[in-house]
Amino acid sequence: MKIISVVGARPNFMKVAPIHKAFKKVSNLDSSISHLICHTGQHYDEKMSKVFFDDLELPKPDFYLGVGSGSHAEQTARVMIEFEKILLQEKPDLVLVVGDVNSTIACTLTAAKLHIKTVHVEAGLRSFDMKMPEEVNRVLTDRISDYLFVTEKSGLQNLKNEGVGDNKVFFVGNVMIDSLVHYLPKVDQSNILDQFDIANQGFVLVTLHRPSNVDEPTQLKKLFAVLNELAEKRKVIFPIHPRTKNNLDKFNLIDTLHKNIILTDPIGYIDFIALIKNAELIMTDSGGIQEESTFLGTQCITLRDSTERPITVEVGTNQLLGNNLELAKERALEILDGKIKKGSIPELWDGSAAKRIVEILLKNIN
Repeated sequence: MKIISVVGARPNFMKVAPIHKAFKKVSNLDSSISHLICHTGQHYDEKMSKVFFDDLELPKPDFYLGVGSGSHAEQTARVMIEFEKILLQEKPDLVLVVGDVNSTIACTLTAAKLHIKTVHVEAGLRSFDMKMPEEVNRVLTDRISDYLFVTEKSGLQNLKNEGVGDNKVFFVGNVMIDSLVHYLPKVDQSNILDQFDIANQGFVLVTLHRPSNVDEPTQLKKLFAVLNELAEKRKVIFPIHPRTKNNLDKFNLIDTLHKNIILTDPIGYIDFIALIKNAELIMTDSGGIQEESTFLGTQCITLRDSTERPITVEVGTNQLLGNNLELAKERALEILDGKIKKGSIPELWDGSAAKRIVEILLKNIN
């Protein structure tokens, strides 16, 4: 049995890592099972990819497609062309994709057309905002996949509403939390707080990269006005996305930043989780950070109109505030004054999702 798992962008690495480890345990006992990793190169920064592969103890990818950036159509097409060559050469029994990036739908579609069974990990998540390219990728990937592994109860309901048969849907928990649980001892040894001269629970962590937040100059100015106000009270650590950095330069905003706002290059997995764990507050428009902060009990404000991870709002520490920056500032200041949202850890976010996935696949495919 040969399985090829696909990674395309940074968030995919920490989802595939525990699945690879779970397959490796099985293949050590049964040499007829092999698990291979294909890196499409959709997002590729040599330094950061190496940090992530090293941090997550992933082997060098068996295949690297090197597709690079481009429009959604160009990127998807390049992945399909190159991935088809791998599938024709390797003839795997199964292709496993995670998340919702362009590589996810591209590889699923390519495999489906070659009649190779496909698995979608993190299935059923919906923001119900079809203007988001990720939502299009999620919906289409789920429609053509053979096995759907779900992280939270909303995913089960969404798939049922879409008419997906129960026989292909499995509620297994969250593989990204598997990585987090596995690496917490390493996270606790990180010296990233010392590097930035910040104290536990004494700083705000920010990540913003979505076009609705950073592409329009008026919105970006308002965002940084809020961050400047928070920087009067706490240091603000901002690992900045290239898109956001380019727009700060383009709109001449760099010189308007408070001295307590520390812009940094992207940060490796272990150090970044240490920042999430120790932050007093996170402001983000990311998907995965909503989950990691909920598991770690860190206060999170999400600056988006919708979330495909509603469990983080329903039972977790996440607050979904859209683009209402006045409300975001008000809630952020309340959190810094001690008025926090209490949360709990969602069902099956226990560090064993990958083990469940591998057990189900071996049972159903062998």
